[in-house]
This record gives sequence, structure tokens and C-alpha cells, in this order.
Amino acid sequence: RTSQKLTMAKKSGRKKKRTHVPEGTGATAPDGSKVPKSLVMRRGKTAAEVSDLVTDLRHMMMPYTALNFQEDAKNRKLTLQQYAKHVALPMGISHIMSFSQNDNRLNMRLARTPEGPTLHFRVQRFSLSRHIKALQKRPVSFTSGLHANPPVVVTNNFGDSFSNNSSAQASPHVKLMRITFQNLFPAINVAQVKLSECRRVVLFNLIPPENDENEEKNALPTVEMRHYAIQANAVGVHRRVRKLTSASKRKLPNLHKVQDIADYVTGQSATGGSVASDAAPSDSEAEDDPRHTLELPDSYMGQSKNQQAALKLVEIGPRLNLSLVKVEKGMGQGDILYHSHVNKSAEEVAELKAKQEREASLKEQRRATQQTNVERKRKAAEEKRESKRKRKEERQEAILQSLREGGAQNEGHQQLSIKNSAEESENS
Repeated sequence: RTSQKLTMAKKSGRKKKRTHVPEGTGATAPDGSKVPKSLVMRRGKTAAEVSDLVTDLRHMMMPYTALNFQEDAKNRKLTLQQYAKHVALPMGISHIMSFSQNDNRLNMRLARTPEGPTLHFRVQRFSLSRHIKALQKRPVSFTSGLHANPPVVVTNNFGDSFSNNSSAQASPHVKLMRITFQNLFPAINVAQVKLSECRRVVLFNLIPPENDENEEKNALPTVEMRHYAIQANAVGVHRRVRKLTSASKRKLPNLHKVQDIADYVTGQSATGGSVASDAAPSDSEAEDDPRHTLELPDSYMGQSKNQQAALKLVEIGPRLNLSLVKVEKGMGQGDILYHSHVNKSAEEVAELKAKQEREASLKEQRRATQQTNVERKRKAAEEKRESKRKRKEERQEAILQSLREGGAQNEGHQQLSIKNSAEESENS
């Protein structure tokens, strides 16, 4: 009976779900590829808007980002190397996005851990998510399903150069920017990806500088980063009918001026007037353009499979305009691979590198000399302590010897006095 109970308990045992990590949510994707993880932070003193920008960027980088990371005021002066060593490596972070601010500008550094390279950007302007939603009539609300999967990355104008010659290739620093932006997010396997997982789009658009012959030639290209949410609407369904069918997502429209649902659909009120066009179509709707309609291969956002749907993008923010200043080979240090304001010839680069090597050699020599002096002083101090200890032991030994000799003399005097007293007692 006991074995039967044990067998039954083994069959009916429940599977733990809260304390076990499901498959495919670790450091690797379901297809076995490594998932990049990011850390967005700020260094030094920054304005309150910069803190809000960091929060919006963390939401954009979800789900593989440190969403609740808090910068300690004591650690804001730490270098990127220290962050990469003490924070990035233990947490498995692959990219660090750091913001710093001074009186003149806002800077952003994007680094690949642990060995670089590091891209230095200057933030020309930015808009927060709340600023973008304040200008929209129907903004997209933040939901867990919207940020449950990483966004789709789209890069534009990074492949070719700014010239009209399609055979001309982009500059190395432009290719590096494109590769870095793409590697911020997990790669998408088109053969295995599910349509329901594609809910957001991140666009990186490279805008060429508009230079004329009379203008300055040092204008920099601008990288425009924008964040969108994908929406799908059924095609061939009246807008008011679609608004009624999607009442689970939105609140019901105002029907106090109509007596029948048909009046609301036709746009006529009970008095013969027209209903307030709160659901009137706009010129920017996706269903107005037949190029935006497609047949869904799978169910998506409430639309059934094989249904004609119109897709459109709704911006949810944040929005950033960046200019690349320079590229460093290492993690916040190392050789300058590209600089937008300083152009040096090969001879100047070789001379600068030789100068750096000489300075490094002199530094090593000074360090070796200093280490030798420290070792010599340490040995001298050790010898001094040893001689002092020996002198102290000799003094203690001499004191003990004198005490022993004094004790022996006292013992002899005591025996002699005892003998004399004994003789005196016998004579008496």
C-alpha cells in the first residue's frame, strides 16, 4: 500500500513554474544564437529631461535591457572600463549606452563590451515619449504585450554612399554605425519568427549633410532614430463598425444622440443632424492606400488568418537626432579610428603613435624605478625592524640574566643567615 501511494504521488506531482526559467528566455535565443543585452545609463550631473530620456530608451530596448538599473551618485564618475568590468561582465551585458551632459551639449557613447569599439555621438535634439503622445489624437498605450518582444530594426541610407553612384560603397565608419545599431537588438530569423512577436519597429535613418558650394564643408550626417508601434486594421469594414467591434480595447463611443445603431453607422442623429465625427477617417490612414494592405498569414492583433488588413506605424517615442563625432578602438580609450573634425595624414598618425609609445616606455621606466625604490625602502625598513627586534631580545635576555644572578646571591645569603641563626640557638 505504501509503494502504491508513492507511485501515485509521483504521477500526480505538479510542475514548478514560478521558480523555473522557461526555455528560450536565458542568454540565448530559441534558435541558439546569443541575445545582446544593453545597459542605458547616465554619468555625472544631468537634467531631469535626460533622466526621462534614459527611461524611454530602456523601454525601447526591452525586453533584453536593465530596466530598473539605478545609478549610484558615488559611482557616476566611474569610467566605461570600470562599468564594463564590474557591471557588464557579471550581468552578461554586451552594449553600454552612456549619456553625459555639460554646459554646451549632450553626449552619448555607445560601446561594445568588453573590448570596444566605442562610438561617440553628439545629441543634436531629442523628444520624449510623452511629448510625442501629447501631439497624437489616438496615442498607443504602454502594454506588457507591446514590449514583450524586441523590435524590428530597420536601417536606411547606410548601405551606399551619399553619391548617386550605386556602386560606391559607404565609408567604414558608416558601416560600423549600421552594424552597431543592428547588433543592439536580437537578429530575426525570418523562417522561424512568429507574426505576433513583431509589434514594434526601430528606425535608424542616415540623413546626408546638405552642403552647397558656398557653405561650410564640415557639416556632419545625422542619424535619426525613431520608435514605432505596428497597428493592423481590417480592410473593407466601416470605421464606425470597426470601432464597435474593438470596444474591448477602447471605450465605447458616445451614442446618446442616436436611437438606433444604424444611425451611428450612417452618421445620422435622431433629430436628423449628423453625429459628431469622432471616428471620421483621416488622410493618414493606412487603409486609404492599397499598397499598405496585405493578407495576414497568421492571426495578428485581433485579426484572423487570411484576412485583408492594413498596416500602419504609430510613433511612440523617443526620437533622437545624433551626429557621430569619433570612433575609438577600445572601451572608451585606444586609437582613434575616425574623427569628424580632425583629419591627420599617415605620417602624422605614425608620429603620434611613436610619441605615445615613447611616453608609454618612459612611464614603464618610471614605474620600474619607483618599484625598485619601494622594494629597497621596504627591505631597509625590514632590516631596521629586525635589528631593533634583536636588540630588544638582547636587552630582555640581559635583564633576565641579571635577575637570575641576583636571585642566586639572595638565596646564598638566606642560607647563610639560617645557618648562623641555627648556631646561635645551639650556643644559647
